[in-house]
Amino acid sequence: MEGIVGTYITSASPKSKAILKAIFLVVLAGLVCAPVRSAQSQTPDWQVAAGGRMVFDEATVHQTTPGSSPYGVGSNFPLGPGDIYIPNGGKFRGSNLPLIVYIKFAYKITDSQELFLDPQLPEWTTRTRYDIRASAQGNPTKDQMRLMIQSLLADRFRLAIHYETRQVPVFELLVDQPGTLGPLLQRHPDDILCPTTFRSPAPTAAPVTIDSRFPVACGGIVGMDPSAPGRFRVGARNVPMDLIASSMAGGDSGLDRPVLDRTGLAGGYDFAIEFAPQPDGLPTPGAKSLVDSTAPTFAEALKEQLGLKLEPKMGPFDVLVIDNVEEPPAN
Repeated sequence: MEGIVGTYITSASPKSKAILKAIFLVVLAGLVCAPVRSAQSQTPDWQVAAGGRMVFDEATVHQTTPGSSPYGVGSNFPLGPGDIYIPNGGKFRGSNLPLIVYIKFAYKITDSQELFLDPQLPEWTTRTRYDIRASAQGNPTKDQMRLMIQSLLADRFRLAIHYETRQVPVFELLVDQPGTLGPLLQRHPDDILCPTTFRSPAPTAAPVTIDSRFPVACGGIVGMDPSAPGRFRVGARNVPMDLIASSMAGGDSGLDRPVLDRTGLAGGYDFAIEFAPQPDGLPTPGAKSLVDSTAPTFAEALKEQLGLKLEPKMGPFDVLVIDNVEEPPAN
């Protein structure tokens, strides 16, 4: 989850990621992929735009041991696929995080892509935790930091990947009633400043009025306080519909296939959605449910709050394939 308060923590809990997170070892039950449509797709556009291969000037990787990580669990900026960032002078700090988190950051993995990535990885990538300290000259962007972590993982963990475009079961995200959006989905106003680099406002800065229906941060999907216990609520400001769609799979939504944006809505959007989270597994006999039974389901909330709907299809989807990954020697 890309949080904006306090330490930026990336948790291994399946309930901790914004919109609908299926973190670590999601089982894509019953999903049978059709033959690969193309052996290897092109490098993602964001990597090309960020400048291609980059490396840190200095970097250390250590397996976390009890008491060895003074920063607890987390990182010095959010590691999710959104653009929320904290200026850091070229410093990267990841503390007490499993390798799978660093991989997902490095390759900008969305919830939809996680459905295919997680089952490929060996168990130690979710269990063994590592501290990474690295630095680069200048003030690299978040995507440039991703490229440098890619190089670091290739060097220290012998990580090798490629992309394949496969025909798989997907959900297409559509506008439910063309020309009409729900009350909690709106085009981001052009006259509202919405930086993705998060800073505390200066004491002398003029106050900024923000629509309280949506989170303060811009550029990434973040958790929000629900209106009642037993509900799940997330939102974002000024994010593309593609990010909203690709963040819907797994976890609290219960969706078991990738979601593709077919809304035709261009530009940045503000949104918030609240629904009854999908329980993990079978309920314990006699246990009290922690889910608000009066809350809408994900599908109901999608239609009523955002004015969107899902339709099942077969479609092309770019899958990140792990060719090799090796556990480095212990410290």
